[in-house]
Amino acid sequence: MRQRMMMAVSPFNISRRFIRVWQRNWDVYRKTWKVSFLPPLLEPLFYLLAFGVGLSSLVGEVPYHGSQVSYISFIAPALIAVNIMYNAFFENTYTSFVRMYYQKTFDAMLATPLSLEEIITGEIMWGATKSAIATLIMLTVISLLGFIRYPQGILILPLSFFGGFAFGSLGMFITSIIPNIEIFNIPVFLLITPMFLFSETFFPIDNLPRWGQRLSLFFPLTHLVKLTRSLSFGLISPGLLWNVAYLLIFTLIFFPLALVRMHRRLIK
Repeated sequence: MRQRMMMAVSPFNISRRFIRVWQRNWDVYRKTWKVSFLPPLLEPLFYLLAFGVGLSSLVGEVPYHGSQVSYISFIAPALIAVNIMYNAFFENTYTSFVRMYYQKTFDAMLATPLSLEEIITGEIMWGATKSAIATLIMLTVISLLGFIRYPQGILILPLSFFGGFAFGSLGMFITSIIPNIEIFNIPVFLLITPMFLFSETFFPIDNLPRWGQRLSLFFPLTHLVKLTRSLSFGLISPGLLWNVAYLLIFTLIFFPLALVRMHRRLIK
């Protein structure tokens, strides 16, 4: 019992047991995979049809790395990055909050040898896994349309897990500080929606005013978009290390913050 109490107050008490939390969510996912399979399959098709086919005839081509590329090939990789962000962020905000607050799943897990940090880590790992699963489906669809260049494009899969972990950590941190589920609308409106629109998703950030360009570079989605787009075009350069480093620093900030804040919220 004493050992258990000491484990409960340690801020970073994490072992391989977090895999059991991941396994629990995976077992639930397998029962609903047919429903979960459809959004990542149909969503890119809808976006590509609306923006790529419909808007592409008006926009034509856009500049990218010193050459002109079709608008649809410009936005297709960005939609993959948006998909990574959405899957991890919403899994570790709304869905994790439901498991924590309404279903009392976290309470049940805390009655086992699992520590709170292992539960939170397992939740974030699962959010990253859902991003990777959705990316695999979406990447297959977009590859069949000829917008991904291989073998560089295969690196988008490990990148999706990495990006998913970053956005999952952000989502879990927000989950740790909101009082009720309705408040999630605020970070979605003030953070996720601006990132969706102004992270070089639909147009080069060079078109923004100088302050807008600087603000866009603070968004983690901007760096994830640059990585997915470069890999999709088969362009790998040392400059991409800056984008990887930004996402890594972002994760190293928000993952510990999520652990500490959830510890304060649930272990009183």
